[in-house]
Amino acid sequence: MAKVGITETILRDAHQSLIATRMTTEEMLPALELLDNVGYHSLECWGGATFDSCLRFLNEDPWERLRILKKHMPKTPLQMLFRGQNMLGYRHYADDVVEYFVQKSVANGIDVIRIFDALNDIRNLETSIKAAKKEKGAHVQVAVSYTTGPVHNVEHFVKYAKQLEETGADSICIKDMAGLLVPYDTYTLVKEIKNAVSIPVQLHSHATAGIADMVLMKGVEAGASVIDTALSPLSMGTSHPATESMVAALAGTEYDTGLDLVKLKEVSGYFAGLRKKYLENGQLNPKMLEVDTNALIYQVPGGMLSNLVSQLKQAGREDQLEEVLMEVPRVRADAGYPPLVTPSSQIVGTQAVFNVIGGERYKMVTKEFKGLVRGEYGATPAPIDPEFVKKIIGDEEPITCRPADRLEPELDKLRDEMKEWYEQEEDVLSYAQFGQVAVKFFENRRNEKYHIDGKHLNEEQQVHPV
Repeated sequence: MAKVGITETILRDAHQSLIATRMTTEEMLPALELLDNVGYHSLECWGGATFDSCLRFLNEDPWERLRILKKHMPKTPLQMLFRGQNMLGYRHYADDVVEYFVQKSVANGIDVIRIFDALNDIRNLETSIKAAKKEKGAHVQVAVSYTTGPVHNVEHFVKYAKQLEETGADSICIKDMAGLLVPYDTYTLVKEIKNAVSIPVQLHSHATAGIADMVLMKGVEAGASVIDTALSPLSMGTSHPATESMVAALAGTEYDTGLDLVKLKEVSGYFAGLRKKYLENGQLNPKMLEVDTNALIYQVPGGMLSNLVSQLKQAGREDQLEEVLMEVPRVRADAGYPPLVTPSSQIVGTQAVFNVIGGERYKMVTKEFKGLVRGEYGATPAPIDPEFVKKIIGDEEPITCRPADRLEPELDKLRDEMKEWYEQEEDVLSYAQFGQVAVKFFENRRNEKYHIDGKHLNEEQQVHPV
């Protein structure tokens, strides 16, 4: 029988989608052994926004989290989401930093690296793919950022998938971050990609529009060998289809996952308690669990939607949300139809807000939107009208090369900048991506070491880290 593998997202994308990535390592710990015994294909638990959230909101070292997860889940391949030349931050980094981050991720416990680029510009993936291929035992999965638009047809994605295989991908993931896939289009897309490449194809789709379980089913029928799901307490809505439901749906067929519903029930019971807590403390907004077919119209991922609402609230313009949602596709068209995923989703969304509250389109233009139009993030899927480029960046010269080619090696410089806070090599990479946010975490870490049983040591008793 052809088994279908399950990648469980409960420790990364599920809580990133529903509670802004606020699940702590302490909350994860009681479930780790249970998760490890399920028999998952892989367990996505790191990368994405978890790194930022650990440092910025949870006062946790993301590297220590990874080491803890590996220690308690030795049997299950651990997976991360990695934004190519952006790593886990919001700008492009020099090749030496990207290579070192990949090396340290594998050394600390990552087995599967899912690499993607927001613009599907393969030049932004080459360094991280090559770096991951050098690491013994690492599986290099490269993602196609799925979206719709005039240039995004099956042929476009098949061509890109073939390029990814040629560049070194061990498997391909169709990454439907905004929940835009519909079942029969999925069947065609997976079938055509499977016909064009010789490596496995995995399918990732968010349940925002209420059809992702059907999308996964049609994808499996077309040849997807692994699907992404989330345990039921943190599934559906802007998260993923429920693991238990998909396991039950495929049981007894040629696609049987081989997973045990009794084991899933046990671990799911633990997360049900967390869900109850998140609902009671307001971290989990019931609205995030609702079906929203507007996602198919506006192509706004769940995380981007909450960000737009927040921006409008700060400006006292919450009543203009519908106008902003209508403006998002127009801004996206102007900017060459980029898929809406970090960081392009934030860039396009923020510009749409500015266009609406400013009363005139592009009266105010963000630095990031200028960067997108100029080519600082890479080549957009469709060419941008030269007149529009001139309107946005004036006489500045557009960038046509791989953006990282303009960057000098920066690892030594970064190491020197943060030497005061250095305790482990991984700290350099935390600082590289999150600067002052990382420094604040380093300060807190140092201060905590100077307290014993709640009593502060005097200056003579303090032992300063080297």
